[in-house]
Amino acid sequence: MKDTNAVVIKALKELINGGHAHATFEDAVKELPAKLRGEVPENMPYSVWQLVEHIRITQWDILEFSRNPKHQSPPWPEGYWPKEHAPKDANAWKESIAQVNRERKEFLKLLDEPGVDLYTPFEHGSGQNLLREAMLIADHTSYHTGEIIVLRRLLGAWD
Repeated sequence: MKDTNAVVIKALKELINGGHAHATFEDAVKELPAKLRGEVPENMPYSVWQLVEHIRITQWDILEFSRNPKHQSPPWPEGYWPKEHAPKDANAWKESIAQVNRERKEFLKLLDEPGVDLYTPFEHGSGQNLLREAMLIADHTSYHTGEIIVLRRLLGAWD
């Protein structure tokens, strides 16, 4: 019988990387015209840029919380949502997406550490453990990736 921890870790990695039953974060942001990145469709509260940044900030916070007991999270909710509707330039857009991808890989490395404990609550926090944080990254990113696709549909930029 396979090591249960290895099976759970493999499933978590697949969940965090996305795909399978839905579009990935990379699919959702791919080839979005620059002029649409800051557009807020009618009756919607945010732009694609704001969602991308929200995903980036939240994932960074979860990663740092999971590996650094001294990490201080931003204030909720204002610290997790950018005020600007659009990136300042193409480089800001590219860097935000690159950071999401880099820090996703950094989080996945935590799951590969020898003797990793998914279940014991961290000494800091209020009962969180690595399993919960991994599922939180996957769930949060998936949810907002779906919203990015909805916004792209509303903007006429999704097939």
